[in-house]
Amino acid sequence: MTEVLRYAAFSVDGRGGNPAGVVLDARGLDGTDMQAIAAEIGYSETAFLVARPDEPNVYDVRYFSPKREVPFCGHATIASAVALAELSPAAEMIFHTPAGFVSITTLQNDSGDLVAELTSVAPRVSEPDPDLVAGVLRALHWPPEDLDPAYPVRLANAGSEHLVLVTRTRERLAELDYDFDALAKLMRDHGLITVQLVWPESTKRYYSRNPFAGSGVVEDPATGASAAAFGGYLRELGMIGPNASFTIIQGVDIGKPSEIKVRVIGGEPGVRVSGTAHRISG
Repeated sequence: MTEVLRYAAFSVDGRGGNPAGVVLDARGLDGTDMQAIAAEIGYSETAFLVARPDEPNVYDVRYFSPKREVPFCGHATIASAVALAELSPAAEMIFHTPAGFVSITTLQNDSGDLVAELTSVAPRVSEPDPDLVAGVLRALHWPPEDLDPAYPVRLANAGSEHLVLVTRTRERLAELDYDFDALAKLMRDHGLITVQLVWPESTKRYYSRNPFAGSGVVEDPATGASAAAFGGYLRELGMIGPNASFTIIQGVDIGKPSEIKVRVIGGEPGVRVSGTAHRISG
């Protein structure tokens, strides 16, 4: 029987966070098996790891939502790294994911909690189809005037695709109530993993909500992949310097407060994303 661990990643003081399933030994499982396990667990993603026998701390990793495989998942990566570090501390781990090579380090913070930091694949940022943007806004019931003109709408990808929409007000973000079926179809048709809705409290602190309708989940409490993509977005648009750090607060509006730390480092193509994770019951 396959053992599935359950962790909440990007939690705050042991509360909130985004639950992830973690299978540390997925040898013998094929994609159909993994999909069935992820559907049964019901979390936004479950990670399946296979250790490379001749390469210490190197793993092949696949990620499944309840309805489909996704190329990369940040919170399940953080959860998996913490789970591995609890068993056997390692200075660095390497995950070979469908999106590419991801490195992770772990350390203990001042409170004694394990913190994992991943470095994403190099992000890419592009302009979306205007029809996609218009359709998403309709599904969200957001008038275009609610968007902050200082932050242009973009597609951002640091392992998986996200549409970035930045709103003028915290109130608009808090009042999220969207057409699930309409948004789910748009997301599936355009290969979106989440729609990243952001309100900038400051240049160091952002609030985010992430509908995940295309994979059957109303909202993600913490989305590490979109956090990395947002770091790439801000860097690409020159809104942060070559060396910068900021925090994304997510999950507050659905009672699962989460905190995601993001760093960009000059000369480093990827974006660093870090957070804690704690084990939870099923």
